[in-house]
Amino acid sequence: MSEVRVAAGADRAPVTQMLSRAFADDPAMSFIFPDPADRARRLPRLFALLFDSDRATGMRLVTAGGEAATLWRGPGRVHTGRLEMLRNAVPMLAAFGRALPRALALSDAIGAHMPSGDFWYLHVAGCDPVAQGKRLGGAAVRAGLTRAAGRTPCYLETATEANLGFYAGLGFEVTREWLVPNGGPRFWSMLRSPDRNS
Repeated sequence: MSEVRVAAGADRAPVTQMLSRAFADDPAMSFIFPDPADRARRLPRLFALLFDSDRATGMRLVTAGGEAATLWRGPGRVHTGRLEMLRNAVPMLAAFGRALPRALALSDAIGAHMPSGDFWYLHVAGCDPVAQGKRLGGAAVRAGLTRAAGRTPCYLETATEANLGFYAGLGFEVTREWLVPNGGPRFWSMLRSPDRNS
Protein backbone atom coordinates (compact mmCIF):
# COMPACT_ATOMS: atom_id res chain seq x y z
CA MET A 1 0.00 0.00 0.00
CA SER A 2 1.22 3.51 -0.78
CA GLU A 3 2.35 5.66 2.10
CA VAL A 4 -0.21 8.33 2.98
CA ARG A 5 0.67 11.36 5.06
CA VAL A 6 -0.96 14.51 6.36
CA ALA A 7 -0.82 17.19 3.69
CA ALA A 8 1.23 20.27 4.53
CA GLY A 9 1.04 23.82 3.24
CA ALA A 10 3.66 23.00 0.60
CA ASP A 11 1.26 20.41 -0.84
CA ARG A 12 -1.39 23.02 -1.63
CA ALA A 13 -0.41 23.77 -5.24
CA PRO A 14 0.30 20.19 -6.38
CA VAL A 15 -2.79 18.80 -4.64
CA THR A 16 -5.10 21.46 -6.08
CA GLN A 17 -3.69 20.87 -9.57
CA MET A 18 -4.10 17.09 -9.19
CA LEU A 19 -7.69 17.44 -7.92
CA SER A 20 -8.46 19.75 -10.84
CA ARG A 21 -7.38 17.03 -13.25
CA ALA A 22 -9.27 14.36 -11.29
CA PHE A 23 -12.53 16.35 -11.35
CA ALA A 24 -12.23 17.74 -14.90
CA ASP A 25 -15.21 15.68 -16.10
CA ASP A 26 -17.05 15.28 -12.80
CA PRO A 27 -20.83 15.78 -13.19
CA ALA A 28 -21.03 18.22 -10.27
CA MET A 29 -18.14 20.34 -11.53
CA SER A 30 -19.61 20.22 -15.05
CA PHE A 31 -22.91 21.52 -13.66
CA ILE A 32 -21.21 24.41 -11.88
CA PHE A 33 -18.88 25.23 -14.78
CA PRO A 34 -20.54 24.04 -18.03
CA ASP A 35 -17.80 25.44 -20.26
CA PRO A 36 -14.75 23.10 -20.17
CA ALA A 37 -12.21 25.91 -20.65
CA ASP A 38 -13.75 27.95 -17.83
CA ARG A 39 -13.86 24.82 -15.65
CA ALA A 40 -10.17 24.11 -16.23
CA ARG A 41 -9.31 27.68 -15.28
CA ARG A 42 -11.47 27.82 -12.15
CA LEU A 43 -11.07 24.37 -10.58
CA PRO A 44 -7.59 25.06 -9.15
CA ARG A 45 -8.97 28.14 -7.37
CA LEU A 46 -11.89 26.12 -6.01
CA PHE A 47 -9.75 23.25 -4.75
CA ALA A 48 -7.30 25.71 -3.18
CA LEU A 49 -10.23 27.14 -1.18
CA LEU A 50 -11.33 23.66 -0.11
CA PHE A 51 -7.77 22.62 0.76
CA ASP A 52 -7.41 25.67 3.01
CA SER A 53 -10.85 25.27 4.57
CA ASP A 54 -10.46 21.60 5.45
CA ARG A 55 -7.20 22.24 7.32
CA ALA A 56 -9.14 23.84 10.15
CA THR A 57 -12.17 21.56 10.09
CA GLY A 58 -10.74 18.06 9.68
CA MET A 59 -7.79 16.46 7.96
CA ARG A 60 -6.04 16.58 4.61
CA LEU A 61 -4.24 13.45 3.44
CA VAL A 62 -2.05 12.84 0.40
CA THR A 63 -0.12 9.91 -0.99
CA ALA A 64 3.67 10.15 -0.87
CA GLY A 65 3.95 11.13 -4.52
CA GLY A 66 0.89 13.40 -4.54
CA GLU A 67 -1.06 11.09 -6.86
CA ALA A 68 -4.18 10.98 -4.65
CA ALA A 69 -5.63 13.05 -1.83
CA THR A 70 -8.60 13.15 0.51
CA LEU A 71 -10.04 16.16 2.34
CA TRP A 72 -12.14 15.39 5.41
CA ARG A 73 -14.31 17.43 7.75
CA GLY A 74 -14.61 16.27 11.33
CA PRO A 75 -17.76 15.63 13.37
CA GLY A 76 -19.64 18.85 14.03
CA ARG A 77 -17.55 20.70 11.41
CA VAL A 78 -19.15 19.54 8.17
CA HIS A 79 -21.04 22.74 7.32
CA THR A 80 -19.35 25.96 6.24
CA GLY A 81 -20.26 28.66 8.74
CA ARG A 82 -21.35 32.15 7.79
CA LEU A 83 -18.18 33.69 9.25
CA GLU A 84 -16.02 31.43 7.07
CA MET A 85 -18.14 32.29 4.03
CA LEU A 86 -17.77 36.03 4.71
CA ARG A 87 -14.04 35.66 5.27
CA ASN A 88 -13.72 33.84 1.95
CA ALA A 89 -16.17 36.00 -0.05
CA VAL A 90 -13.52 37.47 -2.37
CA PRO A 91 -11.75 34.13 -3.06
CA MET A 92 -15.16 32.49 -3.59
CA LEU A 93 -16.12 35.09 -6.17
CA ALA A 94 -12.74 34.62 -7.86
CA ALA A 95 -13.24 30.85 -7.92
CA PHE A 96 -16.84 30.79 -9.10
CA GLY A 97 -17.44 34.03 -10.98
CA ARG A 98 -20.85 33.94 -12.65
CA ALA A 99 -21.20 30.28 -11.67
CA LEU A 100 -21.73 31.23 -8.00
CA PRO A 101 -25.55 30.75 -8.10
CA ARG A 102 -25.12 27.19 -9.46
CA ALA A 103 -22.43 26.48 -6.87
CA LEU A 104 -24.69 27.70 -4.05
CA ALA A 105 -27.63 25.63 -5.37
CA LEU A 106 -25.40 22.55 -5.40
CA SER A 107 -24.08 23.31 -1.92
CA ASP A 108 -27.63 23.76 -0.58
CA ALA A 109 -28.70 20.42 -2.09
CA ILE A 110 -25.68 18.65 -0.60
CA GLY A 111 -26.38 20.17 2.82
CA ALA A 112 -30.04 19.17 2.67
CA HIS A 113 -29.14 15.50 2.17
CA MET A 114 -26.51 15.11 4.87
CA PRO A 115 -27.30 12.74 7.73
CA SER A 116 -28.14 13.99 11.18
CA GLY A 117 -25.83 13.57 14.14
CA ASP A 118 -22.05 13.41 14.21
CA PHE A 119 -20.04 11.91 11.37
CA TRP A 120 -16.77 12.27 9.52
CA TYR A 121 -17.39 13.77 6.09
CA LEU A 122 -15.23 12.70 3.16
CA HIS A 123 -15.49 16.09 1.52
CA VAL A 124 -13.19 15.49 -1.45
CA ALA A 125 -11.39 12.38 -2.72
CA GLY A 126 -9.45 12.41 -5.94
CA CYS A 127 -6.75 10.54 -7.83
CA ASP A 128 -4.76 11.86 -10.77
CA PRO A 129 -6.15 10.25 -13.94
CA VAL A 130 -2.65 9.07 -14.94
CA ALA A 131 -2.31 7.21 -11.61
CA GLN A 132 -5.72 5.51 -11.53
CA GLY A 133 -5.82 1.75 -11.23
CA LYS A 134 -2.80 1.67 -8.89
CA ARG A 135 -4.86 1.56 -5.66
CA LEU A 136 -3.61 4.98 -4.61
CA GLY A 137 -7.07 6.51 -4.29
CA GLY A 138 -8.16 3.58 -2.11
CA ALA A 139 -5.06 4.00 0.04
CA ALA A 140 -5.84 7.69 0.60
CA VAL A 141 -9.44 6.92 1.60
CA ARG A 142 -8.44 3.99 3.86
CA ALA A 143 -5.88 6.18 5.64
CA GLY A 144 -8.66 8.64 6.47
CA LEU A 145 -10.98 5.87 7.62
CA THR A 146 -8.24 4.57 9.93
CA ARG A 147 -7.69 8.02 11.43
CA ALA A 148 -11.44 8.62 11.75
CA ALA A 149 -12.07 5.24 13.39
CA GLY A 150 -14.26 5.59 16.43
CA ARG A 151 -17.90 5.80 17.36
CA THR A 152 -19.06 8.00 14.49
CA PRO A 153 -19.96 6.97 10.94
CA CYS A 154 -18.24 8.28 7.83
CA TYR A 155 -20.29 9.91 5.09
CA LEU A 156 -19.78 11.00 1.48
CA GLU A 157 -21.79 11.85 -1.59
CA THR A 158 -20.80 11.25 -5.19
CA ALA A 159 -22.24 12.35 -8.51
CA THR A 160 -20.32 9.65 -10.39
CA GLU A 161 -22.17 6.34 -10.57
CA ALA A 162 -18.94 4.49 -11.43
CA ASN A 163 -17.64 5.41 -7.94
CA LEU A 164 -20.33 3.39 -6.15
CA GLY A 165 -18.51 0.06 -6.41
CA PHE A 166 -15.23 1.62 -5.32
CA TYR A 167 -16.76 3.08 -2.16
CA ALA A 168 -18.81 -0.07 -1.48
CA GLY A 169 -15.51 -1.96 -1.43
CA LEU A 170 -14.40 0.38 1.36
CA GLY A 171 -17.48 -0.33 3.47
CA PHE A 172 -19.81 2.47 2.36
CA GLU A 173 -23.46 1.77 1.59
CA VAL A 174 -25.83 3.86 -0.53
CA THR A 175 -28.44 5.48 1.71
CA ARG A 176 -30.13 7.82 -0.76
CA GLU A 177 -30.23 8.80 -4.43
CA TRP A 178 -31.24 12.36 -5.28
CA LEU A 179 -31.16 15.10 -7.90
CA VAL A 180 -29.90 18.65 -7.62
CA PRO A 181 -32.85 20.91 -8.62
CA ASN A 182 -33.00 22.87 -11.87
CA GLY A 183 -31.13 20.45 -14.09
CA GLY A 184 -28.39 19.52 -11.67
CA PRO A 185 -26.71 16.12 -11.50
CA ARG A 186 -27.82 12.93 -9.75
CA PHE A 187 -26.06 12.19 -6.47
CA TRP A 188 -25.73 9.14 -4.25
CA SER A 189 -25.33 9.54 -0.49
CA MET A 190 -23.18 6.83 1.12
CA LEU A 191 -22.61 6.00 4.78
CA ARG A 192 -20.06 3.77 6.48
CA SER A 193 -21.16 2.62 9.91
CA PRO A 194 -18.69 2.88 12.81
CA ASP A 195 -18.75 -0.89 13.37
CA ARG A 196 -16.90 -1.24 10.03
CA ASN A 197 -13.90 0.39 11.74
CA SER A 198 -13.33 -2.48 14.14
